[in-house]
Order: sequence, then C-alpha cells, then structure tokens
Amino acid sequence: MKKLFALLVTTLFIGQNLFAQTAYTLLKPDRVFDGQDMHAGWWVLVKGNRIEAIGLPSSITIPANAKVIELKGSTLMPGMIEGHSHLFLHPYNETSWDNQVLTESRPERTARAINHAKATLLAGFTTVRDLGTEGAGYDDVGLKMAINKSIVPGPRMLVATRAIVATGSYGPYTGVAELKLIKGAEEADGAEGLTRVIRSQIGYGADVIKLYADYRWGTRGTSQPTFTLDELKAAVQVAGSSGRQVVVHSGTTEGMRRAIEAGVNTIEHGDGGTPELFKLMKEKGIALCPTLNATESIERYSGWRKGIDPAPASVKLKHYIFTEALKAGVTICMGGDVGVFTHGKNAEEMLLMAEYGMKPMDVLRSATSVNAQIFDLKDLGNIKVNYLADIVAVNGDPSTNIKAVTQVTLVMKDGVIYPLNK
Repeated sequence: MKKLFALLVTTLFIGQNLFAQTAYTLLKPDRVFDGQDMHAGWWVLVKGNRIEAIGLPSSITIPANAKVIELKGSTLMPGMIEGHSHLFLHPYNETSWDNQVLTESRPERTARAINHAKATLLAGFTTVRDLGTEGAGYDDVGLKMAINKSIVPGPRMLVATRAIVATGSYGPYTGVAELKLIKGAEEADGAEGLTRVIRSQIGYGADVIKLYADYRWGTRGTSQPTFTLDELKAAVQVAGSSGRQVVVHSGTTEGMRRAIEAGVNTIEHGDGGTPELFKLMKEKGIALCPTLNATESIERYSGWRKGIDPAPASVKLKHYIFTEALKAGVTICMGGDVGVFTHGKNAEEMLLMAEYGMKPMDVLRSATSVNAQIFDLKDLGNIKVNYLADIVAVNGDPSTNIKAVTQVTLVMKDGVIYPLNK
C-alpha cells in the first residue's frame, strides 16, 4: 500500500510538472517592446516559463488549450530590471539611515524587505540588483532564497550582501571610541584583507561585490577617496576570478578615476564625473548608474519644492554628469537607489532619465535589455523565443509617453502571473 501511495504521489507530481511545462498563455497587447524596438500588433505566446513565439498573429500557431489574455491599450515589454536597490532600507524621511541601522531589529528589517520585494515585483520590476543590506548582514541571501522557493513573492535578486568599506570610513559614527556600533558595511584593508572579505562574502552568497571607492570621511565631512588604486585592482582581480562583477560607489573625481583604472564593472552615482572620465568609461565599457531619484528625494526631504524652488546644487550636478555621460556614449544603467525613496516607485527613475535628456526608447532599453547585458543576465531583459517569461504590460505607449511605465496592468515572472491587488 505504501509503495502504491508513493507511486501515486510521484505520478501526480510528474503530471503537475508536465502540465506546468506545457501550459500555454497567449498575450494579446496593442504593441510589444521586445527590449530593442517597438512592434505594433504583435502577440506573445508563453509555454510554461519560456517564451514560445512572438510576432504578428499570422506567424503564431496558437494551441487550442492556450489561455488567452486580452491587453487592449497596453504595451507588452520585458520585466524591468532595477539596477540599484536596497530592499532592507526604507525612505529616509520615515526613519533616518542611522536609526534604521541602529534601532530597527533584523526581524523588523527583514519583514519590511519582504513587503518591499512584493511592491517591487508588482511595479513591474522582475529582477533587482540589491547593493547592500546596510547593517542587516547576509539577510538578502535568505530573502533571495525565500523568493526562489516561492515562499514570498518578489523579483529575482542579485545580491551584494554586506558591501565593503575601508576601515573607519563608514557609519554609523560615534564620538565614543569605546562604543562598538553596528556598521552599515564590512570593513577591509589592503589586498590581503580585501581578498579575505570578498571570498567570505562570496561564500555567504554574494552575487556581486560592492565597494565604496570614496565616502564622507574627509576633514569637515567632505567626500574623499578610501581605497587606493592597488586595493581596487586587487578587489577586481579576486572578484573577477570567481566570475563576479565589482560595483563601486563613487561620488568624487579621484574615486572614480581609481575605480575606472582598476577596471570595475559599474560606477554608482558618479557625481565626480568629468568629460575625460566619461570618455575613459566609454572606452573601457564601464557603465554608469546615476541614481537621479535618490538625489532628488534627499533634497525634497530637506524641504526642496521641485518646480517651485530653484534646483539645489546636487540636482544641478546630476543634470551635468548625466548630460556629459550621454554625450560620451557611456552605457547607462537604470537604477535609482530605491530604498532612499519608496519601493514600488522604481519607475520614477525612468521618468527622471527622460526628463534629464534621455530618449524614452533608450530609457526603456536601459531598464530591460541594457541592464540584462550589463549584469550578464543572458535570458532576461528581452522578449525573444526561449527567453524566460518575465513579461509586464503597461497601459499606453511608453515610447511616446514614458509615464506609461508607472501604469502596470500585468506582471508575469517565470511564466507565473501575479495578481496586482496591493
């Protein structure tokens, strides 16, 4: 009897998996953005968790048992990819960064991160590069595993775990030398120290390695470089030998110069960018993640009224570096540093990219196929045959009105459609 029961369970399991693999869904929007171009009148057929066919209706053989979803007025596009996220943070006008790190328990921060992950997914972002837990240890690895096991809904995650800083350069700070505070990142120094910490983080599940090339540790709190060029080169070599990318926070010209010379993969923020540095980034194939919305959000929290008050110096600087990066042909990563602002509002970064001078179609590419290429996600970021079925629909045509990306009408991740009721 036990053998018969086991056989029945196995048969049912195989049957369910076979059904999942052969289930068809036909998506019928007004148009399809495939990650490169916009195509009017195209449909998409999904089989299980993969894209089976794409094109004009006459080119698609539709199985009789296909589930048909009408998406009138909508644009179908690849699931968007957030390039700079902190799921374990929430907006600084709710709780300051210091207080989040020092006064919110790890269980509380994880509970928040679960909600943030769901909000991100339902906003149409089916993949995120999460660049540091900011004091929450390796909990991003656990969240990623929970999402992968379908315990909680959320996007695919590339995680950086604790991030890496030079000793003494990162907060929270205290004037009491004897008081040992939780740090927002892991400290390491020298080639030997960086090697140990990088390999340790990889062992704990890091997909990418994030370093801070500079920070606000200069006299009078000015931003100054932290790691030397040789240290950065060592980090790139160690991380690269494992096949992992190096992501660098940089807000100074010298920090950027060292990071570029070291051969990192992406530079986050880039506020010290110059035409000469952007030219070098273009030559070396290093992408810029400008995080426009983080800067604007922080200024709003300080009382700036956009459209009423003159733009503060930090916002003017963002306009400058973004314009110069575009002129130089630097690859732009769509990433807003979400966590500084509200999770689920990721697409606000895309609106700012267009406002700052990027063409809407290029913004769409940046958030899909370009980010997939930068992050080496080989079967994501495009709607192509045999690619993973991470697909979203938005109301309207974002190539003519970029604000359409905020009007999500369907979210499919790995072939599964998620209900949009918040």
